[in-house]
Amino acid sequence: MSEPTVSRRGFLGVAGAASVAATASPALHAAPGPRPSGQLRIGVVGGGFGNTFFWHLDPDCKVVAVCDLLPEKQKLLAERYRCTNTYKNFREFLKHPDLDAVAVFTPAPLHAFMAVEAMKAGKHVISAVPAGLSVEELEEILDTVKKTGLRYMMAETSYYRQPVITCRELAGEGKFGTIFHSEAEYHHEGLMKVMFDDRGLPTWRHGLPPMLYPTHCTGLIIPVIRERMLEVTAVGWGDGHEVLRTNQYKNPFWNETAFFKTSKGHSARVAVYWHVAAAGSERGQFYGDRMSYLMERPEGTQNTFVRISSQGKTVLDSNGYPEGETEMLADKKANYLERLPEPLRVKSGHGDSHTFLTHEFVRAVLEDRHPTVNVWEAIAYTLPGIIAHQSALRGGESLKIRDYGQAPA
Repeated sequence: MSEPTVSRRGFLGVAGAASVAATASPALHAAPGPRPSGQLRIGVVGGGFGNTFFWHLDPDCKVVAVCDLLPEKQKLLAERYRCTNTYKNFREFLKHPDLDAVAVFTPAPLHAFMAVEAMKAGKHVISAVPAGLSVEELEEILDTVKKTGLRYMMAETSYYRQPVITCRELAGEGKFGTIFHSEAEYHHEGLMKVMFDDRGLPTWRHGLPPMLYPTHCTGLIIPVIRERMLEVTAVGWGDGHEVLRTNQYKNPFWNETAFFKTSKGHSARVAVYWHVAAAGSERGQFYGDRMSYLMERPEGTQNTFVRISSQGKTVLDSNGYPEGETEMLADKKANYLERLPEPLRVKSGHGDSHTFLTHEFVRAVLEDRHPTVNVWEAIAYTLPGIIAHQSALRGGESLKIRDYGQAPA
């Protein structure tokens, strides 16, 4: 990329170059006020992905119990979170005294069931993605939240990826103008290795429909555009591989591409691919009439702001036609970690999002408020993929997507 022709201040139209990094998001505060007394006492179930979070570093949280079927994973959780109370049985785990909340990081088909059971047992819940694998599961989670009054959060990492924080805040300031089209892609070649366990038996990932795992894409788009996805047509591709002919989901597709219409009549494209000749990526791009943003690609391009020349300049294309000259500016990553308590200012997975998810859930429970990715947002991120998969199975039929609303103020 050539050197930028404008300053960051001039390009973004902000008061100062540092203001983007300094502007606090609605649920994270650079200088939080007085905290409620006490700590959130949490239990973690699932020693795989559940071992990658930072509950033990948050000053307002203490891990009081961990749970996994496998002794070696119990040990990993106990060591990670400095906890001596280990369980193999989930129901016994839920009975642990003084347990306020549960972090569910088990295989995807268990997420909804365990979240509902934990809330029925009086525990707040943070769950790995996806929230559920069917409309019925999502509705059961929502109904349980409403009946119990407990807090539920889906740990969608895309919400706190650093470029998404930037785009969320600039969109809120109107810097994009109208975002009329958004795109997101989740490319993950190589999953065949985790479709079978050490015994050669199928795991939950064996043949999982790509659009039942949509939130690394929808979780990029929806928080930025602040719209719901209300209609979809989708296309799937598969090659008749044994996995696609024998999986429990009856899914014939390696890859699925969905085109959505949003609540404001705008468009969004989501592509989730399990088998593709491309490097792994979780990225998005947002096209506005005043500014656009392109997240970095694995081929080496940077996170980039783009806009038409502020000088009104035009250039001639290869056919001699005039076109607006573009100005591009590389996004120098802001240090959003400074918004977190000092012990949590560490590098973490999925674009440094894990510490943000950790702290947001803790603060939401202690402050008795809905977290950022609450149950209504979780449904808004998850449901479009479920309906998109139905569309793909029907050959691209256009289907409506129900809007379950927003969290109450």
